[in-house]
Amino acid sequence: MIANLIVAAALMGTGTLVLWPRLTGSEAWRATVTPLASIIGSGFLVSLPLFAGALGDYALLGMTALVGVAYLLGGAIRFNIIHGEPLFDAHSHHALDAIETLSHLALALAYFISVTYYLTLFAAFLLKGLGTTDVFAGKVLTSCVLFAIGSHGLIRGLRGLETIEEYAVGLKLAAIAAVLAALAWLNLRLAATGTWRLSDLNVQVDWTSIRTVLGLLIVVQGFETSLFLKGAYSPELRVRTMRYAQLLSGAIYLVFFLLATVTLTDKSFGRDVAAVTDILKVAASSLSLVLIGGAIFAQLSAAIADAIGAGGLIEQLSRDVIDHRHAYPLVALAGIVLTWTLDVFGVIALASRAFALFYMLQCLVAAGVALLAPNVERRPLRAAGFIALTAFAGAVVVFGIPAAGI
Repeated sequence: MIANLIVAAALMGTGTLVLWPRLTGSEAWRATVTPLASIIGSGFLVSLPLFAGALGDYALLGMTALVGVAYLLGGAIRFNIIHGEPLFDAHSHHALDAIETLSHLALALAYFISVTYYLTLFAAFLLKGLGTTDVFAGKVLTSCVLFAIGSHGLIRGLRGLETIEEYAVGLKLAAIAAVLAALAWLNLRLAATGTWRLSDLNVQVDWTSIRTVLGLLIVVQGFETSLFLKGAYSPELRVRTMRYAQLLSGAIYLVFFLLATVTLTDKSFGRDVAAVTDILKVAASSLSLVLIGGAIFAQLSAAIADAIGAGGLIEQLSRDVIDHRHAYPLVALAGIVLTWTLDVFGVIALASRAFALFYMLQCLVAAGVALLAPNVERRPLRAAGFIALTAFAGAVVVFGIPAAGI
């Protein structure tokens, strides 16, 4: 009873705060929300069972490493915003321009896949709420929603749906606050009664486990959206708010893993991507409903956002040969093919590889910018660091695999 009251209080308190007009009207908050919403969207929901299945008791350590690497990759993009954009605007270095364009092409591909990823999770959580985990039903539901998005985008455009985003972010953050509050209460209660202990998770950590973690890069992806807010915010604001978004989302992930570890057992992971609802209901019976409701709304809005992003990139890359309205059916068609070709874990790994390819190219661009842009300190050291990040992102592309063994 107390746990459910804590959940309700956290939901209402956080929801009221994040939808407070003074906050939502802040330019810095609006610039922070875009990357923040992407980073802690679906990843927050699927990360715990996937990392636990891959690393067992070392799940927190694995997430810490992934958050750290993601922050460094974000650093390369922040460097390109400040030092690279003037070079790209001047078109003074054709090789860098070509790699930058190629990275956008890779990102368009990543968006194609991520739309499928989000809607696969949307279907999984919706069906979970209806009491079933039928894979075929999930694929049918995902395909229907993709068809609806493609049709609506072709006929009327998707811009009218963008207003969902602000409320989606508020709902997601409120749901996360409720989860963290309930887990904190659970840990305090167990410690007070002397029953706090961790289960011995029977997981063998090996090279396959590491490859699986590489395949989970998408759970901390989303910070790159600040790169494409160029027309709306200054470079300095985009850099500062991307850093805020990464630090805040990283703290949320690590606190979540720290508090949720006590709930894990050998039955916490499996082929059910919505398993987090079963894992966390021990903290409060109402959390299952909170997570399912938040997940359904969050995944649909995230899919729409990425479909809009993909449509815009296709329009840009095709030099307006394909306008954004006609790009949406292409995104939907690709998503339907992926839905029936791969399972959700395969989609997650493929999406991670596609985003890693984008990050790899962005890090390569950053290395070039470090050597060519004016007013850059410690050029050789910065360039070497970006090359090292390029190699890591390349390793994700080559070695990342689906979480098939969990």
